[in-house]
Amino acid sequence: MSIVLGPNQYGKAENRVVRIYRDTDRHEIRDVNVSTSLRGDFTDAHTTGDQARVLPTDTQKNTCYAYAKEKGLGEIETYALDLATHFVDDIEPVDGARVVVEEYAWNRVNIAGAEHPHTFVRSGQEVRTTQVTVEGTGADQRVWVVSGLKDLMVLKSTGSEFRGYLRDGYTTLRETGDRIMATSLVARWRYVGTGGDGGIDWGKAYADIRQILLARFAEVHSLALQQTLWEMGRAVLVTHPEVAEIMLSAPNKHHFLVDLGPFGLENPGEVFHADDRPYGLIECNVARDDAPAAGPAWQTVAGLS
Repeated sequence: MSIVLGPNQYGKAENRVVRIYRDTDRHEIRDVNVSTSLRGDFTDAHTTGDQARVLPTDTQKNTCYAYAKEKGLGEIETYALDLATHFVDDIEPVDGARVVVEEYAWNRVNIAGAEHPHTFVRSGQEVRTTQVTVEGTGADQRVWVVSGLKDLMVLKSTGSEFRGYLRDGYTTLRETGDRIMATSLVARWRYVGTGGDGGIDWGKAYADIRQILLARFAEVHSLALQQTLWEMGRAVLVTHPEVAEIMLSAPNKHHFLVDLGPFGLENPGEVFHADDRPYGLIECNVARDDAPAAGPAWQTVAGLS
């Protein structure tokens, strides 16, 4: 029997990068959280402590900041592609890189109906995300882009029911034909192309896919959250041929009708108790049957799969 080193990676997690554009009196702000992860032959670093082939994680951090200035920080997909490609193309021991970016939105402060040129308020809505993986160099280089959003809080006060479900001896849940449906949506979609020659306008695609998800959540009379997620994912693929598949995760944010009978009050679906846990967690993948293989696109920075 011999003992060998298995899959490994290393990087700098959660680098907070804020880029202010001061080209005019009307400033622009981009606020991101960047995590880098490098793969290659780093066996000696683990087995003997030899760091000769290891690019310090501090250097990776510095590169994130430098690229925000040198390359700019526009669409997060472009920024992540620039970083990942640099690590693979320019750092000899590195044969694979993954860059994950989360973007936090800021809105301009409005004063007397006019937007202030350099004062912002943090948006309380969702976080935009992307994960870029680059492997190999030159003609053999392969790129995967997974973009999405998280923490998108949505609620519909009617148009949702849940009944006809399987029962056993432990089932106490009552059927309902009218309920609140609320969730904190996580959505990730894998692109077929990678921008540039792939012809993807990252910002436009994000805004359109986000709107499709919201519209289908609102419009579908839901017999179950599973059905709603399927319809949301299907609508994205029908409209966007550049998307190979989409993964959706939706914790069911339960709202329970409060019994106001003890106080002599009726409650026709007006007063609810919002319960944060435990919660149902509904997840699904909606994909094209001819979608190209995902490869390592869905592998996360934290995992070694």
